[in-house]
This record gives sequence, structure tokens and C-alpha cells, in this order.
Amino acid sequence: MENEILNETKEKMNKALESVDRKFASVRAGRANPSSLDGVVVSYYGVDTPLKSLATISVPEARQLQIKPFDRSCLSAIEKAIFESNLGYTPNNDGETIRIVIPALTEERRIELTKQVKSLAEDGKVSIRNIRRDAIEDLKLLELPEDVLKHEENEVQNLVNEFNKKIDEKLKEKEQELLTV
Repeated sequence: MENEILNETKEKMNKALESVDRKFASVRAGRANPSSLDGVVVSYYGVDTPLKSLATISVPEARQLQIKPFDRSCLSAIEKAIFESNLGYTPNNDGETIRIVIPALTEERRIELTKQVKSLAEDGKVSIRNIRRDAIEDLKLLELPEDVLKHEENEVQNLVNEFNKKIDEKLKEKEQELLTV
């Protein structure tokens, strides 16, 4: 039974790590990345729709995104949604597609993004700690002998340490990427 709890805990921690990865990918590092537009929601005929459901997003050049909507009538709505998303992008509408030129990052902006990434990493660590708390509560409900309970709690803590180390490694990589000009 306690092995099931450990496996479930490890699975949840993997999902938390994947979530941190996705959030890191959404922080742009001066290069065009279609995933930076994942959070953009367009009001399409009164329904909030994710941008990637309305258009194809491609990278024709290293510092440019191209958005080609399936329905040209929603071009202005897409343009408005991108502008209002506070990503720092200025969309250029040519009647067929929307092009976004990714500006080079200033040193000040790089430092700001680094702080944002550190905050995302800390959020990931908090979710790992919450998973640990839940796992330990589940173990206590099993009414195991005290020595077995201590051993299982140590196993859970080892998982926490392992996943925190992975988050720190990913944070270091992302910081390096952001600070490299």
C-alpha cells in the first residue's frame, strides 16, 4: 500500500516538474517561440478561444512569429488579443497574416525575466512540498508501525530533494539562456 502512495507521489511530482517546464518555455528569451503565445485567448464571435485553435503559428525567421488564421475575418480580434496580452509584442497585420517581430531584450528586461523565472521555480517547489505533505498524511492514515512510517517519510523526502534538484537545474539553464546575449 505504501508503495502505491510513493508511486503516486512520484507521478504527481513529475507532473509538477512538467508544469514548471511549460511555464519556463512560455518565458521568451529573445528568440521567437510559438509557445510564448499559448496563453493568448481571442474573443471569437463572443467565445474566448485559444489562439492556437484559430491559427497556425510559425517561425519564419529567428526573431519573428507569423500567425496565419484559418478564418481571415478574425485577424483584428487576434491582433487585439495579442496586443492586450501584455507580452510586449506589437502585432503587424498585413490583411492575410499577422507578423510579430521579437525585439532584442535589454539588460533590464533580462534581469526582470530572470526574476520571473525564479518565481516560477519557487512555485514549482511549493507544489512539490504540497505533494509531500499530502503523501505523508496518506501514509499516516495507513497506521503503519512508527519505524516503517519514518522510513516511508524519508523516502518521500528523498523524492522531494530529487525533484527540487531537477527544478534548480532547469532554473539554472533558463537563467543562462536569458542572460546570454
